[in-house]
Amino acid sequence: MRFALCNEMYQHWTLENQFEAFAAWGYDGVELAPFSLDAGFVNGSSSTMSLSRIDKSVRQKIISCSKKTGVVVSGLHWILAQTTGLHITTNDADVRKKTADYLSQLAVLCSELGGSYMVLGSPKQRNIAKNQTREEAKKNALDTLTQVLPTLEKTKVALALEALAPTETNFWNNAEETLDFIRELGSPELVTLHLDCKAMHGGEYQSIPDTIKYASARKKLVSFHANDPNLQGPGFGRLNFGPIMSTLQEIQFTGWIGIEPFDYSPGIVELGRKSIQYLKESIR
Repeated sequence: MRFALCNEMYQHWTLENQFEAFAAWGYDGVELAPFSLDAGFVNGSSSTMSLSRIDKSVRQKIISCSKKTGVVVSGLHWILAQTTGLHITTNDADVRKKTADYLSQLAVLCSELGGSYMVLGSPKQRNIAKNQTREEAKKNALDTLTQVLPTLEKTKVALALEALAPTETNFWNNAEETLDFIRELGSPELVTLHLDCKAMHGGEYQSIPDTIKYASARKKLVSFHANDPNLQGPGFGRLNFGPIMSTLQEIQFTGWIGIEPFDYSPGIVELGRKSIQYLKESIR
C-alpha cells in the first residue's frame, strides 16, 4: 500500500521541510492542495489563489524536493478551493468553460509534478443552486467535465470525483450517485470515484467496507482518503481502520491512500507522524 500525506496542514512550512518531514515519517507521497503552493495566498497578500503564481520556479522546486527525498507527488486535491468565479454545475456556460479550462490547466500541472490523479471535492463549487433542478445541475456538470476529458487523456491524469455527505454539499452525495454520473459521462477510464472515510461515515447507505466493495466492483479506485469522522487523522478517533484496510487489501487496491485531517488540534506533527503509524499497524 502507498501512503500520501495531504500537505495543506503544512502550507506555512517550506517545501523542503514538508518533503523532508514526510520522508522521515515514512510516507511514499504527498498530495498537494494547489492553494498551498501559491505564496501570495499563503502569506495573506491575496484573498484567493492564482494558478499563475505557481510558476516554473515553484514547480521545479517541488520536483527537486521530490527527487531529493524520494517522496513523490501522488496527486492534487482541493483543486477548486480558494478560487473565485469557478463552478461545475452553474447554468452560466461561460463559467463552466472557465472552470473546465482551469481543471485542464491543473491536470497539466499534476502531470508535470509527476502526479497521477486529482481529487474533485470542492463542495462549494459544485452545489446545486436554489433555482436549479438536480437534472439541470447534472447536465451542466456533464458539460463541464466533458470539456476536460481531452486533457485528461493527453496527460493520463485521472479525475477522481469525491462523494461527499449531505452535510457538505447537495451534489454527488454518495458512491451510487457519483458512479451513476460517471456512467452518464460515458464512463471514461480516467474519470473515477474517490472515497473518503469521513464522508462515507456520514453519507453512505452501508458500512465503509461494504461501500468500498460496492464501488470497486463498478469502477477502479485510484485514490482514497483516510480520516476519522471527528475530522482528525486515522487513530485519533473511534473509527476502527482494521476492517477498512483489510477490505482495501481484499479488493487489491493499488492506488494511493491519502491522510487528510481537518481538525489540527492534536498538532500537525503528531497528526502526520502518528496517522501513518496507526494505519500501518492496522494492516494485517
